[in-house]
Amino acid sequence: MCVSQRRWTGYRGPCSPTLPLIFLLLLPLSFLSSTPPFAQGAIQIPENLSQPPVLKETPISYTAFSQEDINLPCEASGTPKPTYRWMKDGLVFGSERNNSGTLVAEGEGLLTQYEGYYRCYASNMLGTAVTQTVRVIVEKLQAHVGESIMLSCNPPKSSTPPHIHWMDKKMVHIMQSDRVMVGLDGNLYFSNLKMTDSRDDYICNAQYTAARTVLPDTAVTLTVTSSNDVPHSRKPHLFRPTSTHSPVLALSGHSVTLECIPGGLPTPRVEWKKKDGRLDETSGKLERHNRWLQFDSITQEDDGEYECIASNGHGSISSSFTVTVEAAPYWVKEPQNLLYAPGETVRLDCQAEGIPTPTVIWSINGQPVAEVDDDPRRSVSGGVFILRDVEFADTAVYQCEATNKHGSILLNTYLYVIELPPQILSSDGVVAKVTEGGTVSLDCESFGSPRPHVTWEGEDKLSLLSETRVSLLTNGTIKLTDVSHSDSGEYTCSIKHTNISITAYLEVYNRTLIVTSPQHLRVATGHSALLDCRFSKDPRLPEPQIIWRKDGQKLQESSPDDKYTFFDNGTLKVTDVHSRDNAAYSCQVITELDNVVASGSITVLGMSQCVCVCVCVCVCVCVCHQSEETDGEWVEWSKMSGLVNHLKMELNPYYRYRFRVIAVNQMGKSNPSQPSEEYTTLPAVPYSNPSRVRSESIDPNTLVITWDEMDKRSHNGQGFMYKVSWQKVGDGPNWNSETVKSPPFFVNNTGTYTPFMIKVQAVNTLGFGPEPDTGTGYSGEDKPEEAPTGVATIVMNSTVRVKWNAAQNVRGLLKGYKERLERGKDDGERRVVVVSSTKTSEDVTGLQLYSRYTVSITAFNSKGEGPHSPPHHFNTPEGVPGKPASLTFESPSEKSLNLYWTPPLEPNGILTGYVVQYQKDVMSSPLQMEIISDPSVTHIELDALDPSTYYIFSVIARTAAGDGLPITERNATLLEGVPPSNITINSSNTALNLSWVPGERDRNHAFKIHYRRKIAGSEWEKSEVLNSTQGFYSLSGLQPGTFYHLKIMQGNSTHWEEWAETTGPVPTAMSSGFATQGWLIGLISAIVLLVLILLILCLIKRSKGGKYAVKDKEDKEVDSEARPMKDETFGEYRWVFPQLDDADEKRSDSQPSLCGESKLGSDDSLAEYGDSVDIQFNEDGSFIGQYSNRGPAPPGNESSGPASPVNALIVIHNYPRSTSCLFLD
Repeated sequence: MCVSQRRWTGYRGPCSPTLPLIFLLLLPLSFLSSTPPFAQGAIQIPENLSQPPVLKETPISYTAFSQEDINLPCEASGTPKPTYRWMKDGLVFGSERNNSGTLVAEGEGLLTQYEGYYRCYASNMLGTAVTQTVRVIVEKLQAHVGESIMLSCNPPKSSTPPHIHWMDKKMVHIMQSDRVMVGLDGNLYFSNLKMTDSRDDYICNAQYTAARTVLPDTAVTLTVTSSNDVPHSRKPHLFRPTSTHSPVLALSGHSVTLECIPGGLPTPRVEWKKKDGRLDETSGKLERHNRWLQFDSITQEDDGEYECIASNGHGSISSSFTVTVEAAPYWVKEPQNLLYAPGETVRLDCQAEGIPTPTVIWSINGQPVAEVDDDPRRSVSGGVFILRDVEFADTAVYQCEATNKHGSILLNTYLYVIELPPQILSSDGVVAKVTEGGTVSLDCESFGSPRPHVTWEGEDKLSLLSETRVSLLTNGTIKLTDVSHSDSGEYTCSIKHTNISITAYLEVYNRTLIVTSPQHLRVATGHSALLDCRFSKDPRLPEPQIIWRKDGQKLQESSPDDKYTFFDNGTLKVTDVHSRDNAAYSCQVITELDNVVASGSITVLGMSQCVCVCVCVCVCVCVCHQSEETDGEWVEWSKMSGLVNHLKMELNPYYRYRFRVIAVNQMGKSNPSQPSEEYTTLPAVPYSNPSRVRSESIDPNTLVITWDEMDKRSHNGQGFMYKVSWQKVGDGPNWNSETVKSPPFFVNNTGTYTPFMIKVQAVNTLGFGPEPDTGTGYSGEDKPEEAPTGVATIVMNSTVRVKWNAAQNVRGLLKGYKERLERGKDDGERRVVVVSSTKTSEDVTGLQLYSRYTVSITAFNSKGEGPHSPPHHFNTPEGVPGKPASLTFESPSEKSLNLYWTPPLEPNGILTGYVVQYQKDVMSSPLQMEIISDPSVTHIELDALDPSTYYIFSVIARTAAGDGLPITERNATLLEGVPPSNITINSSNTALNLSWVPGERDRNHAFKIHYRRKIAGSEWEKSEVLNSTQGFYSLSGLQPGTFYHLKIMQGNSTHWEEWAETTGPVPTAMSSGFATQGWLIGLISAIVLLVLILLILCLIKRSKGGKYAVKDKEDKEVDSEARPMKDETFGEYRWVFPQLDDADEKRSDSQPSLCGESKLGSDDSLAEYGDSVDIQFNEDGSFIGQYSNRGPAPPGNESSGPASPVNALIVIHNYPRSTSCLFLD
């Protein structure tokens, strides 16, 4: 076949007959290249160029047992896409196919119709590719009687495993037994076959509960035949499990099933046992004919080694399961949502447990604390988060997340720092009532942030909190104990530094008392009994309730036989008493403030009954004695019948006694008789020895012997002492002895933890007490001298069993062992396990997989630990890794996304690569997968993503042991950004604050804000470059009280525009649009200069004695007003002249006025006003010339001039002896 890369380079081997046509099509391309047309090398064909079919997948011959096995692949590439057709046994089979040529079974036809020879043809306009001829052989499933067989079931994959039901075509379940059984994998197992197992409708049905769907598989035909060659017995073998040992990792609380399905003839029986304990002490239950050991909710106590044994009369086989029970994190203590005031200290406790022990990570508003700026007020230690001196900025939601390899749990807790005005929530004017001697609470529940400081005052305005009887609760309520009548009155609760307060009133009542309590009555049968219950109460209280009880049961007055009568004074009358009325009676007086109880009894006497305390008919006698040990008090010695007049008494030696007798009958005791003369008993040897003889040695090389001292009454004479005897165990019959007065007794130079025989005997001057019992004591302990030996380990996944030999030379009482495990170097995991002294092995669980550990053992007693055993090293096996530590994203375009992750914190082995899975975050979206075989690659670029939806991404690390847990994130590609359009504007004096919400998935986009004032001729200005993701910008440097036109351009079009006005006073504007032009400013400056020159000329005229004629000008234009200026740019101005007085009318001539265009003047000369000239400026900068000392003015100096173009109002006032010229700029 011509399918190599050289087929387009002039190779003349046995090529396809379509090659010349292809060559002719490609020949013109050779002239476009500098390469010779027949140069050796492949031509890269463009994608849009036609290509002949090239086979990619071809079928092979095989044997089919069911329709599911019919699958003949035939796929080819080419442009245009090839079409497919099949030939079976030389004839066309089926119709032509367009997209795929793979042939599968269709419909409900017989399997036999697919037997034959097949060939596939893939064709397009450039040619046809042909597969080799393959054969499909159809056979039925056959087996012999007695053989073991399995019928497989492979249902479609689902996130929730389906329930498997094996049925026949009538939907009747296949009968299961210890011989025929469905396994956990859904397969149907036959331990041995019978002829009755032959049938053609074994159908596997997969039930998907969540989808409410049952999918049946193709029916399987099983034919069982008999054969003389088949043996009549077979040794057991195991279908499941497939190995002799299976590790099982289980999560606490989950369901776990251990499966053991055997085959053999006859059918094997299955037994289960727990190697390291008793099976009946676990929660496991045997199910499915003992084939399953099922744990509905497995616990830590179920952890261990299990074994199943399958046996029949011809042998047995076994398999073991190592069950390791671990637990996902769960909460032990959760923090609470609370409000805090500024300055308080906050402590959040978040405790979680799990196997392995979870790690706790704190976050603030979703950001891990480790990524937040350091704050010396904040301290985090495991599950404890402490924040001191809180501020308003500390208000946030705090997350506590506990994680181990089995999952994570998270809690949100808000910390709200708030300042609220104080207030008192309790009602004002509440009256509290209490009885004398009782306890009362006065409520003053307050609220505020910071927490209000509550104070209480009495009527004397003194603080109550200084009294020891008063306690202040956290909510502001005070509790007053041992109340007396002097405490009655008014109390005020107030909040410090405020005028907020309430008033509470306390009323103290007399206690209710039972003045006459019920008696202990003895009443003859048939008589009545009266039990008193007289009481006193505070007169301010209403009448109380009186309740009588008999042996604790409440009595009702309205009994059918009028047995009980209640009187107003509290007395109870019991009528016609009988033996059933023998009981204890109590009365309870209940008021609204207190209640009291008193008790009595009724004893019913028969006709011949004598009442006495002792056992007698009518009389009892009490005999007493007085000894020196009771300090002269009389004590009762014995009781006897009244018919006896003497008593034999066993008295203690070395005592002085006196005796007296008391007679007792049913009415009580008589007065004692006169005491007898004093009698002293003789001394004797001690009758007993001290008890609890023991050793309490502390220091090595010292034996401390102690005992409980004997009572003086047991000394029996003078010179009482203790004889202490000791003997080292194994030293022979000789004892060492010493006599002492009291314990303890010290024996030195004994050695360390040496056993001794010890005993203590009582002694006085008359002799020794009885032979004492012998005990064992030890001298003081010291630390163990030798380390345990023979340390060995057995590793089972993440569990190790450590064994060692019993400790020797402990030099004390062995209290146990300490097992120290270290992983890695100094910064690795360290663990200490304490083991009881009776054990020499211990299982340690939760170890890190694929790690090297060092273990050492020490023995310890009360003095401490001994030396460490030599380090013993072991390695845990490789396991599945933990989930990658992090997963981040980067979107270079709208259809591509780069994923970056970091390796797992717990690789648990050598990483072999990663699996990247992703699918759209929509229902029924297909899962796509990328496999990375290089563990050093921690990123991937995914193309051709749908920019309109989110995706769920998962990254899974791999080791040789399998796939680990995934890290899963939801994300999407970034869209091309645009400038914001939903902009909110807030105005200030000189700025406009613009805010917007950036698009969640929009890429960052740069833009500028164009703006200008809303006046004619203003130009557009631009802001600095902004980013669409920043969300806020303050456009500053603006004029107060001004409208602005704002817009954002995108290309040549307006993307957004808006009008906005700054706040503040409106600046004063000129009356015309060009009032601010430069030429006008220059003109005004020139006019001011001209006025100054005129002023100087005026001064010069005055110095020459000239006069100013006013009268003539006044006569000519006395009725005129100031003429308006013609230039509308400056507005209208006028001259205003007040009426002249008579003196001024005498003046006929004057010099022209210096006050502008007016022809009106004055006859007065400036010289007439004296030499003083006062020149000054008014507040707005206008020049004012004031002239005084008016005199005659010379005539003939008349002049006029044009009006000055000054934007001013010029007013001349004529006052006696004063003239003013006012110039306003």
